[in-house]
Amino acid sequence: MTDLSNPLAAKKQSYGTVALRWLLYLFLGIFVVYYLMPLFVMVTTSLKSLEEIRTGSLVALPRVITFEAWKTAWSGACTGIQCEGLQPYFWNSVLLAVPAVILSTLIGALNGYVFAQWQFRGANLIFSLMLFGCFIPFQVVVLLPMARMLGLMGLAGSIPGLIFVHVVYGIGFTTLFFRNYYVSIPAELVKAAK
Repeated sequence: MTDLSNPLAAKKQSYGTVALRWLLYLFLGIFVVYYLMPLFVMVTTSLKSLEEIRTGSLVALPRVITFEAWKTAWSGACTGIQCEGLQPYFWNSVLLAVPAVILSTLIGALNGYVFAQWQFRGANLIFSLMLFGCFIPFQVVVLLPMARMLGLMGLAGSIPGLIFVHVVYGIGFTTLFFRNYYVSIPAELVKAAK
């Protein structure tokens, strides 16, 4: 055991700690570079001309930056038999994600408040069933019944149908997040606000 009252022993220990910390940072830095290298190659390659890609190195920076590949991918890339680019698919994703996130967040906030602040019979059972629903594999149990329900409701193959699916599947998670947040708020603070 080292005597920490001895300044020389403390200095040796601090040098060892600093050396280990720098070794750890070096090790983590190598993993960061290894992990981010595909992203770097993808972005730099997308900013090169086709001729520069053929003749140059993958990890080299572009000599002349060009956004021609981005423009082609956005408006003229062929996917299947259509050559309309990625633009309509991007806007479909926005039309799906924004309302689904807003609706599931609002419903989850209300549910979380109810489960955290209201004490009613069966609250723990209902909350447990909602949590259980979060961890059911989507492809195994939920996909076929939900497809049937969407067909019966007339929403199959539409954006509102997909929004409905994402809202229903996200309610359990958002309820959990908001309930855990509301439980951390003191009851006295809620009473004072009322």
